[in-house]
Amino acid sequence: MNGDQLIRMANQIGVFFESMPDRAEAREGLAKHLKKFWDPRMRRAFLQLVDDETSQPRISEIVRASMREHRGLLA
Repeated sequence: MNGDQLIRMANQIGVFFESMPDRAEAREGLAKHLKKFWDPRMRRAFLQLVDDETSQPRISEIVRASMREHRGLLA
């Protein structure tokens, strides 16, 4: 799976969690969703994209915040 697809999927998941009123719960839920449903290779590749400054503008704010706060869960 390429990086563009991973970013698109993460952002789509982020749209769902963005609607939650409790922001901390939303960020944690997003990270748990990726942990539960994404293959470890997908998670590793996505974390590399999160670290890549050229990819960061394409990743939504809630997804970036979730990755910062819950990176250990996904690694």
